[in-house]
Amino acid sequence: MSTIRIVQGSASAPTKMASYDAALADAGVENYNLVAVSSVIPAAVDVEAVGTAPDLGPAGERLTVVEARATTAGPGQVSAALAWSRSADRGPGLFYEVADETNPDDVEHRVLEGLAAGQDLRDWAFEDSSVAVEHSQAEPGVYTTSLVLAVYGESEPIC
Repeated sequence: MSTIRIVQGSASAPTKMASYDAALADAGVENYNLVAVSSVIPAAVDVEAVGTAPDLGPAGERLTVVEARATTAGPGQVSAALAWSRSADRGPGLFYEVADETNPDDVEHRVLEGLAAGQDLRDWAFEDSSVAVEHSQAEPGVYTTSLVLAVYGESEPIC
């Protein structure tokens, strides 16, 4: 694994799961089995915000991710934010995620507060922080999901 890609998407559909699947498709990762991990960035790994994932391998394989995701039944709004920061000289780093039925400014503020708290727990000298935010309005009668994912490397066989 040499790159962690930040991808994001939003979508609406008639069910909660269908809106999540469609948001994954918007981010380019709908054909993988996602395995969530906590939020530590390994040393010497690049982090790149790409928006939509490139081809990461065969369908059905496993992708390791950190996920910020919110779903609501319309009318309403959903926002997801993922913030990250590395320690100096490409050392380890942190991801923090926040997602809720709120506006994008709120989740951005909260995720940066969380990241700062996580940085305070560690004896690392952190560099500047970055943040990706996804927001969507939910229309009446449908479910809407917004998500931001940190995708670790490429897919791996699941069995």
